[in-house]
Amino acid sequence: MDIGEIMKQAGAMQARMKEMQEKLAEMEVAGEAGAGMVKIVMNGKGYVKAVAIERDLIKPDDAEVLEDLIAAAINDAKSKLETASQEQMKGLTEGLPLPPGMKLPF
Repeated sequence: MDIGEIMKQAGAMQARMKEMQEKLAEMEVAGEAGAGMVKIVMNGKGYVKAVAIERDLIKPDDAEVLEDLIAAAINDAKSKLETASQEQMKGLTEGLPLPPGMKLPF
């Protein structure tokens, strides 16, 4: 493979990477905890857009339980976002001669 072909492939990959990043930014994932009693909606950049809490959970004496469920729902959404990002990246890098274990973006 000559250098021109390598540069052409690198340019195409860079364009696909930019497109993928834009798609990821527009993505939304939902995380939940407590059998759906706390729900979080997170965008592709990792920002929480919405929080829904079952009204029965809102008790001053049980604030600690509610705090734990909110944290768990955020972590669930973050995990789903990471999985979705990895799947998108996998599709982008398929067929590229990358060394084993190398992850993009660098």
